[in-house]
Amino acid sequence: MKTKCFFSLFLLTALFLSLWTAPHAAALDDPEVQAKAALLVDAKTGNIVYAKNEHQEMYPASTTKIMTALLVMEAIDQGTLSLTDQLTASHTAMTTGLAEDGSTANIQEGEIMTVEQYLTCMLVVSANEACNVLAEAVSGSVEAFVDAMNDKAEELGCENTHFVNPSGLHDPQHYTSAWDLYLITKEAMQYDDFMRICDTATATIPATNLSDARTLHTSNYLIGAWWSRGYLYSDAHGIKTGSTSQAGHCLVSSATRGSLSFISVVLGADRVTLDDGEIRTYSFYDTIQLFDWALDNFSYQSVLDSDEVIGEVPVTLSKIDHVTVHPAEEVEVLLPNDIHAEDLERTVVLKDPVEAPVKEGDVLGTLELSYDNTIYASVDLLAMHDVEASQLLTFWHNVQLFFQKTAVRVTAVILLVLLAAVLVWKLLLGRRRYRYGRSVGRGRSGGYRGRRRH
Repeated sequence: MKTKCFFSLFLLTALFLSLWTAPHAAALDDPEVQAKAALLVDAKTGNIVYAKNEHQEMYPASTTKIMTALLVMEAIDQGTLSLTDQLTASHTAMTTGLAEDGSTANIQEGEIMTVEQYLTCMLVVSANEACNVLAEAVSGSVEAFVDAMNDKAEELGCENTHFVNPSGLHDPQHYTSAWDLYLITKEAMQYDDFMRICDTATATIPATNLSDARTLHTSNYLIGAWWSRGYLYSDAHGIKTGSTSQAGHCLVSSATRGSLSFISVVLGADRVTLDDGEIRTYSFYDTIQLFDWALDNFSYQSVLDSDEVIGEVPVTLSKIDHVTVHPAEEVEVLLPNDIHAEDLERTVVLKDPVEAPVKEGDVLGTLELSYDNTIYASVDLLAMHDVEASQLLTFWHNVQLFFQKTAVRVTAVILLVLLAAVLVWKLLLGRRRYRYGRSVGRGRSGGYRGRRRH
């Protein structure tokens, strides 16, 4: 008895130690973000890496200019405008909806610059007047351009966005969300000229008809130089700053290191003076925290091979009763370094069953990979080989389907009713004839035969 108790205690102890020492996936702690809303997205896959109030309506300030630049880039792509076109700053452009204390490149009414130079003024030093000049060049008027901005936002799937002006100057009805701003930015980043200009730290605008040459320094401290106040980030590229008293400090940026690339959106951040006298602008500080956290703790991992057998799908109308399925492609996903492919939960959904014929490559299901309620990938499952149909089984199946049709069933019922009616009618008619025949017979045998003559 003592031996059995000792042995049981030994097994329990061994089991406890094995559970304690077994490797397991630990949850990666999120970075501390002070801003009211923030979003970090894997630029390669579009997967969200970090999110805070990403769908909350927020004032975007000058990050609005990303949408303005996008519409200009589209006009250039469509051939209605070019980077070298000369534009003149009109009176309406210089007076419509501008604030005296707003960001400016000191453009004057009647000044002539190229589209690229106006874009540089808008994206590097956030010049509000440049937005109006470009808006008129694209749509004919600022008002028409704003309509185009809202139409484009809807087209991109933005659900919490409404623009009132092309610059981002405050208006209660001018708002967006971190997610919507990401959608807009992702679209704009497809244009190389957009990224080239907004990733410019210092630009020189040559002398114009009304101004000497101007040197512009970016308002984005992540890509600046001596004026960056300690926020210079070597992996950062672009994109746009913004700030008003109502919006707080905002920043849309991107960062690339090796194979990793992220897009970040930070909205509603504060600028504070710390106890040691440091003036901290949290739009830059939070963005750096997000980039460091992601670049240091995430990597791409191969989680599915395209030739891996995932399961079997039953097949009818064939002598072969199943077909195996495999992923449509090799899947590589961005994962925290403490999570591995074998830690991911697989959710397989297969058609059950399918009818032959089945062709190699037919989509027969889906596979979803997730961890802790986060979906990392979803891929189609394809048939690995052909499955021919049996002619006899197919014929019998088609016969069954034919007689299952409502119209056929109704027709069959009608025919049966008609047939029954005909049979009944014939039966009744036959009885009548039988009775009539018997009556006539009796008349002939017992009826009047004429008067006998003597």
